[in-house]
Amino acid sequence: MIETATLIAPPPISARPDFAPATPPETPLPMPVQDLAAWDPARGHRPGRTHPRPLLARAFVFGAALALTVYGGVQMYETVSVSGSPTALQYVLVVLFLLTFSWIALAFASGVLGFLVLLGRPRLPAAPTRLSTRTAILMPVYNEGTARTFAAVEAMREAVDATGLGAHFDWFVLSDSTQADAWIAEERAFLDLRARLGDDARLYYRHRKKNHHRKAGNIGDFVTRWGGAYDHMLVLDADSLMTGDSLVRLAAAMEADPDAGIVQTLPLIINRNTLFARVQQFAARIYGPVIATGLSVWSGRDGNYWGHNAIIRTRAFAQSCGLPDLPGKPPFGGHVLSHDFVEAALIRRAGWAVYMLPTLEGSYEESPPSLIDVAVRDRRWAQGNLQHSRVIGAAGLHFASRQHFATGIAGYTASPLWLCQLVVGIALALQTAWIRPEYFSPDFGLYPVFPRFDPVRALQLFGLTMAILLAPKFLGLVLALRDAAVRRACGGAGRLVLSCLIEILVSALLAPTAMLIQSGSVVGILLGRDTGWNPQRRDDGSIPLRDIVRRHRWHTLLGLVSGVAAFAIATSLFLWMSPTILGLVLAIPISWASGQLGLGLALKARGLLVTPEERDPPAIALRAGLLSARNAAHALDAADPLEALHADPALAEAHVRMLPQAAPRPRGGIDTDQALAAAKLQEAETLDEAARWLTPRERLALLHDRDLLARLARLA
Repeated sequence: MIETATLIAPPPISARPDFAPATPPETPLPMPVQDLAAWDPARGHRPGRTHPRPLLARAFVFGAALALTVYGGVQMYETVSVSGSPTALQYVLVVLFLLTFSWIALAFASGVLGFLVLLGRPRLPAAPTRLSTRTAILMPVYNEGTARTFAAVEAMREAVDATGLGAHFDWFVLSDSTQADAWIAEERAFLDLRARLGDDARLYYRHRKKNHHRKAGNIGDFVTRWGGAYDHMLVLDADSLMTGDSLVRLAAAMEADPDAGIVQTLPLIINRNTLFARVQQFAARIYGPVIATGLSVWSGRDGNYWGHNAIIRTRAFAQSCGLPDLPGKPPFGGHVLSHDFVEAALIRRAGWAVYMLPTLEGSYEESPPSLIDVAVRDRRWAQGNLQHSRVIGAAGLHFASRQHFATGIAGYTASPLWLCQLVVGIALALQTAWIRPEYFSPDFGLYPVFPRFDPVRALQLFGLTMAILLAPKFLGLVLALRDAAVRRACGGAGRLVLSCLIEILVSALLAPTAMLIQSGSVVGILLGRDTGWNPQRRDDGSIPLRDIVRRHRWHTLLGLVSGVAAFAIATSLFLWMSPTILGLVLAIPISWASGQLGLGLALKARGLLVTPEERDPPAIALRAGLLSARNAAHALDAADPLEALHADPALAEAHVRMLPQAAPRPRGGIDTDQALAAAKLQEAETLDEAARWLTPRERLALLHDRDLLARLARLA
């Protein structure tokens, strides 16, 4: 057990001795840009031994998905063709149904496979007692809350040291922050933490002036500058948290498998308290392992990578994962946005294995607090996944890698396809209600032909769709009920079942609005609108009601119009669409409720939507929370960066030492922000004047310029 933190203030930076370098000596590792149009297998890694392929598992998953899709397609055809040959619009409905149904059929089959495997309760080998390799643990940050990220780094480092294997790990905070206050707060937190850790800190910090290629470029910069010194790198996200046991087990797994390129964990969501986040947290804990285990089994060593909480063989990554810029402009051209899928595909193309350890415990992350926050993140993911349509045909990719790309693309096209299916269904219902019957059909029947559906088959098909959609949730619930420890930690069987019903209800109410938001994102991307890259909100704060109303007013209006129109066409159509109509009409109150901390805590107090990690919090989470509170109390994130540098000459000196050597300015090349910052500093007589006059971009330019920093220090 890790000891409780003592909440004492760290010594001021100005009282410390001279600073050690913020980064270790560079050990460059070439990272050539890969050619997606050509691939020579002779360039790849040749595995040292033969590994079995999961052919039976793949046959089961894809065979079952295909059989279900064919059966569902036949039933849909029979449903719409009850009155004779289907019309063109009815054929469109059948095609749309096949596309959306195949997506949930594949998830169902994968979930069944995962359930069957987890019934056997697979066990991991014993924890290692020694390691022979070096691992760099990378924490990329981008305008994040410093108190939380450095608390996580400190807690994880302590946990690894407690295993007795800490000497095999070095820790890097890799900053891509573009806000001056975030940058200086990171430096203050880094210097404070390194001073507490002492001479054997093994903690490093680097800030990039230009966040070229986003996170992929951030990791690539580490590889090309320091990658040669490390056998492995373990990549985290700013909200990641991993136990010391899980970290050393990942390093041991890479040592034991010389053909492994990436080993991925299954992160569980923790520390979430709003209603929306608690629903996500509960679903990830109870249902997530079923889907992830099934995916892991049929993928085998041809798996995928989710960009964090995974360990990577550094030289294999450098040799095969240099990402090219895609031709054209964003959203489909430019740098690769969802880089993790592409890196997994390229390292697999080079002969290295990529697989998951879904039963490895101790890997955690957090999630956005509300529906709107998820929509912001999801917009970026949608663009990245649709961009994979430019990569899926790359030369030499393994079939499973192409399947991962296809699944990711389908995950975002499913919403607009579902919307189109809904629209076509309404059009057919309208046609059935108002179009006159055909009295003289080509078949010369004795009775007029009325365009209609088979209501019995339609109801059966709806039941089949719902069963397939909800089956993975039911299977996860069964596993949780079978596990006495999980069942008790979730409040007992009754509360566990009730929590699942609440999750299904909330998810069903949110689904129509999420469908429209995601459909709008996909349409915007197809129209050429680039999403950009905004930092993710990770707190539990609610969104102002006026912003919620502005975001969802059109969803509500569409729900009202759809409800009135459906009722006017036919009562049966209204009843069939009622779940969708209800979700849209209530979009504003549901979205507001999703971000409410009070609602989430009220359910938690009654033992609902509770996970085992809440009932018995991991020691690493408790430690990180305590350290985060201490860092917040020291106001590392609150100080104005210019005031902090001006008030502490030692901090200003450390900041200057951490700056990279400035490249010579080309003749005639003027940095406008730097020039304006210099002019304003020239006129400013006090620090307060300079702070008020400088724009955010000019502040950044100042912080990168040694001469301007010296001028800042001379202000009153």
